[in-house]
Amino acid sequence: MLLNQYLLLAAALFCIGVYGVLTRKNGVMVLMSIELILNAVNINMVAFGVHNAEAGAASVGGAVFALFIIAVAAAEVGVGLAIVLLIYRNRRSINVADASLMKG
Repeated sequence: MLLNQYLLLAAALFCIGVYGVLTRKNGVMVLMSIELILNAVNINMVAFGVHNAEAGAASVGGAVFALFIIAVAAAEVGVGLAIVLLIYRNRRSINVADASLMKG
C-alpha cells in the first residue's frame, strides 16, 4: 500500500474522532472519540516510520512514539473512566454537561 492510503485512513479516523468529541454528550463516547484520534496519530507515526525505512534511513522512531502514545492512551482511559464513574455516581448520568454542575 502507498503512504497516501495510510494518511487518508488516518485523516478519516481523525475527523471522525474530532466530530465525536465535539458533538457527543455521553462521556464514554467522548473517550472513544479521543481513542480514535490517538489511533489516527499512531497510524501516521508507523506509516512515516516505515516510509523512512524504505528510503534508506533505518529508524524505529515512529514505532517507538506509537508505543508511547498507546501507553498514554491506556492511562487516559483509566483516568477518564474513573472520572466518568464519579460523575455517574454523583449525578446518575454520564452526560458531559453535568460535569460543569460539580463546580464547588
